[in-house]
Amino acid sequence: MSLSLSAPSRPDAVVSETPVVLAPMAGITNPAYRQLCLEQGAGLYVCEMITSRGVVERIPKTFDMLRFAPGETTRSVQLYGVDAGVMADAARILCEEFGVHHIDLNFGCPVPKVTRRGGGGVLPWKADRLASILRATVRAADAYGVPVTMKTRLGIDDDHLTFSDAGRIAEDAGVAAIALHARTVKQAYAGQARWETIAELVDSVSIPVLGNGDIWEAADALRMVEQTGCAGVVIGRGCLGRPWLFRDLADAFAGRPHRTLPTLGEVAATVRRHAVLLAELQGERWGLTDLRKHMAWYFKGFPVGGEIRRGLGLVSSLADLDAQLAKLDPDVPFPTEALGEPRGRQGTPRERVVLPYGWLDSRELGDEDLSAAESDVSGG
Repeated sequence: MSLSLSAPSRPDAVVSETPVVLAPMAGITNPAYRQLCLEQGAGLYVCEMITSRGVVERIPKTFDMLRFAPGETTRSVQLYGVDAGVMADAARILCEEFGVHHIDLNFGCPVPKVTRRGGGGVLPWKADRLASILRATVRAADAYGVPVTMKTRLGIDDDHLTFSDAGRIAEDAGVAAIALHARTVKQAYAGQARWETIAELVDSVSIPVLGNGDIWEAADALRMVEQTGCAGVVIGRGCLGRPWLFRDLADAFAGRPHRTLPTLGEVAATVRRHAVLLAELQGERWGLTDLRKHMAWYFKGFPVGGEIRRGLGLVSSLADLDAQLAKLDPDVPFPTEALGEPRGRQGTPRERVVLPYGWLDSRELGDEDLSAAESDVSGG
């Protein structure tokens, strides 16, 4: 089973042997982490979400995020924005100057600083704006034979669902595939993903649908495909501290049932490799500082003492890291009780979704509003 993404002018512009996509996660899926996952298995690895305004205005911080690991033969970028013209211009720059092979558009972010400006997961409520952005971006990228996909959620809340309309609009605009995170914006990352909605979207569009939500093990991915008929899966929080999940996914989709259960020593070796990649990317001091947030995920469930955990959370050099890792018993087996457990942020549903004034009054903005300015924000 593989995944093919086609631009209108170029069939099979991007082909992945395994129908698995690494979800962009702010502060996580930088080139170092993508390379680490790539070394474990096959799939499509998307960089952190970047803003179209940042690309068009050539903001150094944005361009710095557009770095790719040596092994990334397929360059995949997720783009955020609310203005059709700016999104199209950003797509042209990405294709022409950065040689990207795939552009994913973010219409799923639930972060308040994004939604209060009408972006992310609340944008599909305005059907005319969504259509305008998709048409313009697909047209711009198609000139380079680059496929455009989109990621969205079920809707703002249960009373304002948008995924069915979004699928129809995406198909009409020439979008190559649509990924559905089977939660609403109001749910954020809480509660259970409603996989039945993925099946509903599969039945309503002819383009590939990718499923996202509550995939913690490779078996979950196979079960989602079987239950929903989706063409592939998007992996987010499930791989935090577990880049070897992509090895399991590649094996599972190839019909090689296998579950990686690394010992504590093998996990430590993965942490060390991650540290080296981050040091190469950011310099040793900042790279090791960035690694700190991954420690709890890597060692979740392992009997690692509080003193060592505190030390791992304070590393600032490879020497510091080596000293802490040396204190671990490499023969400790993987804690199987941690399998299938949620990872990363979960929280609780939002009491309310932060929206622009009057956002829910109509499903359309009107032509005079379709060129509204976009703010340089980021989310997850």
